[in-house]
Amino acid sequence: MRRFVALLAAGLLGVAGCATTPDAPPGQPTNRQVGVQLFQWTWNSVARECTDVLGPQQFDFVLLSPAQEHIQGDPWWTSYQPVSYRIESKLGTRDEFAAMVQACHDAGVKVVADAVINHMAGIAGGTGFAGTEFTHQDYPGLYDAADFHTCATASGNIENYRDRQQVQECQLSGLADLRTGDPGVRATITAYLEDLRSLGVDGFRIDAAKHMPADDVEAIVSAVAGDPLVISEVIRAPGEPVQPEDYLGSGGVFTFAFAKDIAGVIPGGALHRALNLRDGSVPSDKAFTFVTNHDTERNGQTATYKDAARFRLAGILMLAVPYGTPVLYSGYAFSERDTGAPQSGGAVDDVSCATPDAAGTFPEGAWVCAHRDLAPLAGWVAVVGDAEPANVWQRPDAVAFDRGSLGLIAINGHATEGYTQELTTGLPDGTYCDALTACETKVAVQGGKATVTVPPSSAVALDVNHRAPTGRA
Repeated sequence: MRRFVALLAAGLLGVAGCATTPDAPPGQPTNRQVGVQLFQWTWNSVARECTDVLGPQQFDFVLLSPAQEHIQGDPWWTSYQPVSYRIESKLGTRDEFAAMVQACHDAGVKVVADAVINHMAGIAGGTGFAGTEFTHQDYPGLYDAADFHTCATASGNIENYRDRQQVQECQLSGLADLRTGDPGVRATITAYLEDLRSLGVDGFRIDAAKHMPADDVEAIVSAVAGDPLVISEVIRAPGEPVQPEDYLGSGGVFTFAFAKDIAGVIPGGALHRALNLRDGSVPSDKAFTFVTNHDTERNGQTATYKDAARFRLAGILMLAVPYGTPVLYSGYAFSERDTGAPQSGGAVDDVSCATPDAAGTFPEGAWVCAHRDLAPLAGWVAVVGDAEPANVWQRPDAVAFDRGSLGLIAINGHATEGYTQELTTGLPDGTYCDALTACETKVAVQGGKATVTVPPSSAVALDVNHRAPTGRA
């Protein structure tokens, strides 16, 4: 636990001391693959993080919170109740958004917007964050009552998730449900997505995709120019008629089943099971894996920052296995489900990463920059790519394996005891830097053997692009 706290506080902003030795083979080409969701981070804060952390650590993309104008209020979910498609929200202005996208691109990081297109607000009416006046089914210049579904249930809300029509035409918790099959509605939504693209956005998370027919989602995103990355939010549930596989025609999907399963692997004492985790029949190239997100950290379904050691191990395992595109997560500390991010005068404060106490606990409202702890593994993933596991060694609370002949990772699930183990590896002979300790730990490989010492609740990660510099082995 102390090591987790120290690493998180330090931020691990680099892998200083790691280099390719002069007599080493040519560097392995890298392919950025890891994303991160920076939940409720302001645009100015995202820009700095792209420049200082995400770019240098070889992250592929950053997932934002919704950018469009929303209802007023402190809770986090106000961001998910749009009242217009103006890029003006509690997270920043349109100009700040555009500057953030440019800063991220300059750092080599793509930007994925959280697109709320299934619905509008869930309240009777009022004035939005940027001054737009609206009622529940009247949004001047955008939509009127004819653009929203009506529902036969007594409440007007979804009452039976086994009824496809209710799931996709009734209101989700009172949110005004758009007729996304209507050509005019589709054109309005597409224009919003095109506007985001004009600001440089590279892709979209489709919020509440499950509540729109898959054909509607595909028609909307296919009308957007270029080839944006699309990741749909579709929660898998047994016996329901709407499943993630339905949305693969639009792009990828977030793997909620994977997130739940990887949280269970750790207390189950069988870390090797992570090698076989999948989300139904979602193929790896369409799967976006995660340990937690802004919803699941609040409903108890996944590991969260509140159980620091479990959360860290789940993140390591997700990054270690070759299934899907891993997405790390950072938000803020909260005790009540509805608690919003720290804010002043209705706008969210810029992020200042907090330092946890000795037990790994954060004060209420503190920014928990958990992604920084595992950020060095993004570079490791960029090297090993989709190489399959090999030379697997396991015991109930530990697992180690190669990723082809490009990298090796050894993981320790024990909370208080480290282990030392000789492993078989396909890595070429040499002395390698551990990514997670910025080369404080070095491991020699000789004749296909490597002896690793792994601290509690941690890992040692080696790859062919990071050798100990000559004279420092």
